Amino acid sequence: MVKSDNTNSNSIIPRNFKDSGQNRRALSVINQNLLQGQQYPRVIQKRVLPEKLGIREKKQADSSHRPITRRFASQVISKQKSCTQEPMKSTSAVSSSNGFENTVITEDELKSVADQPAPMSLEQSEPINSDPNQMEEVEMEDIAEVPILDIDSGDANNPLAAVEYIKDLHSYYRRVESISRVSPNYMAQQFDVNEKMRAILIEWLIEVHDKLDLVQETLFLTINLIDRFLEKQTLVRKKLQLVGMVALLLACKYEEVSVPAVGDFVGLSDNAYSRKEVLEMERLMLNTLQFNMSVPTAYVFTRRFLKAAEADKRLELLAFFLIELSLLEYEMLKFSPSMQAAAAVYAAQCTVNGFKRWNRKCEWHSTYSEDQLLECSLMMVVLHQKSATAKLNGVHRKYCSSKYAYTALCEAAHFLLQ
Repeated sequence: MVKSDNTNSNSIIPRNFKDSGQNRRALSVINQNLLQGQQYPRVIQKRVLPEKLGIREKKQADSSHRPITRRFASQVISKQKSCTQEPMKSTSAVSSSNGFENTVITEDELKSVADQPAPMSLEQSEPINSDPNQMEEVEMEDIAEVPILDIDSGDANNPLAAVEYIKDLHSYYRRVESISRVSPNYMAQQFDVNEKMRAILIEWLIEVHDKLDLVQETLFLTINLIDRFLEKQTLVRKKLQLVGMVALLLACKYEEVSVPAVGDFVGLSDNAYSRKEVLEMERLMLNTLQFNMSVPTAYVFTRRFLKAAEADKRLELLAFFLIELSLLEYEMLKFSPSMQAAAAVYAAQCTVNGFKRWNRKCEWHSTYSEDQLLECSLMMVVLHQKSATAKLNGVHRKYCSSKYAYTALCEAAHFLLQ
């Protein structure tokens, strides 16, 4: 029989336990003493190290006693916040015979547990998408773009290549390209000169340029000076050859190392003009152009785009053959020098390979897509087809020689016209 003191019912302790160290108080009595009528706190299980207990940890535990995880702790916190009573502050621990310790966890401890990262095995992974099309789209987004190959890395040790400045130079060329261009209909203001006379003059200058063995830059600068001068100055036809001759003289002074004498140019014109006339026209042309000789021509762009295309000698000759054919055509002035250069390289690639070819590297360095070059390149292919039978076939004869590897004899890219 158990006796108790009726004056203090909260201190009743059962005496039916033995005094051998196994005295245990009922959990309900302990919680009643500690909380004094408050809401019964949640009791969860906290694992005690097996070394301290001296027993082996049980593999299976009661479903009501689970180890603390992030998800379980968050559930406890959410339920605890919903409670309107005063938060719990005290803790109590009673060891059980199954190797676990029953612990009352406070809200502060649960917050600290919630901040701990959960084991990877306990975290839920996102569901795998079973749609193959959607999976492919996700994979394509993660693929990085292939970087563009640096075409100037091979010339790092070549001081003449100006690798340190080449990008800035071509950026500057693109900015001033529009300034150096002429209006595609400037011939409308000329009353005694027309497009056919211009073509005859340029063909003659190409032959003189080749006879004097001048550099290619000189030829392109000469044509540019002629068009810019005719745009600003009206001219009679008997002075047109003099303008072409003086433009070649100025281009030689700008580009060549060894400049032909004025008497040589007078002789080339079969003494049609005197030395005095040559010098007077030189002064007039320089004043009209305001001494602006540094302009980007199609030559500098062609060289750059050929380098991007990794062109061999055959492709290089064919590109310059097409662009020299374009110099005679007044209609080609509607295209910028950079577009003419890119179209010539594109048409040359199609002619050599027999199929359309304009890779990403060429598009990157030229800033022109294949569709943008199509109109200009088709006009060049037509000029290539008619070059042998045209009345002005000086360019065709020039590129039919062994010096230019008989480039003009190759078949044009007819499939582009289809």
